[in-house]
Amino acid sequence: MKNITRTSLEQFYKEAVEFTGKELHEILPQDISKEIGHFNIFDIFETLKDVQQQKVMPYNRRTYYKISLIRGKNKAEYADKVINIQENALLFATPKIPYHWIPQDAEQSGMFCVFTEEFMIKNKSGVVLDDLPLFQSGGIPVFEITDEIADEIAIIFQKMKQEIASDYTFKYDLLRNYLLELIHYGQKLQPTSSLTVTQNASERVISLFIELLERQFPIESTSQKLTLRTAKDFAERLAVHVNHLNKVLKENIGKTTTDIISGRLIQEAKILLKQTNWNVSEIAYCLGFEETAHFSNFFKKHTEMTPLTFRSQT
Repeated sequence: MKNITRTSLEQFYKEAVEFTGKELHEILPQDISKEIGHFNIFDIFETLKDVQQQKVMPYNRRTYYKISLIRGKNKAEYADKVINIQENALLFATPKIPYHWIPQDAEQSGMFCVFTEEFMIKNKSGVVLDDLPLFQSGGIPVFEITDEIADEIAIIFQKMKQEIASDYTFKYDLLRNYLLELIHYGQKLQPTSSLTVTQNASERVISLFIELLERQFPIESTSQKLTLRTAKDFAERLAVHVNHLNKVLKENIGKTTTDIISGRLIQEAKILLKQTNWNVSEIAYCLGFEETAHFSNFFKKHTEMTPLTFRSQT
């Protein structure tokens, strides 16, 4: 196990140079410095061949967005869930949600693109990434797809690859359109219920509550500590009565504020126990528990095992 670190674009390119043996100027788009934000596209096999030998592809805690078409047998670890992919997958990774992608055989291919929030800034793309259902918390943006759909998506990636190498003056505007095409492709793969637009006051309260909750994650340092821990904390921040917040969440989600907060704490606790070597007292502190014993009791209540037992089974 190791400490979780946020992967910056600088670190990403350092690793890409090591993996490919190419010079940095051979990997970076020649005129990217003229563009707001950052965008690039890669072949998975060429870029990550060394990672394949290690049998792990880290997709977690990045400072950039990533869309991947991956062909081959794989396993995706999303938070505390595991998704088995038999043939093809389309993956949307955000800076907020941890992923691990673990190849299950040597036959891996596909492409991926990386981009920053600034590249898709609203006045250029017409969208706000985190307002799109695909990039909001609560879903699992890993989609197993057929060969036919994978072939269609591969065509979009190939257009991106050709365009980024061109000298067309407005190529980054075109690349944004291709990105939006991929994003909308993913959103069409989601259940219809997840695409509902917020329309009333209750839904706005729910949306803001979830945003406040998720904004505190991921935990990336032992000095980081949650500031919003209770239903009262969230109600005060949202300027609503705690009873009203509970009522809205219970009627629409079927859970109380405390239930939702507890579930998210358990999810993050599992991630930290699985992906870091932090001791239990450090994890307890980060999650807002004043006493390690309180955290252990809380964890056992919700999982029927102690934190150390859970860690030993992973």
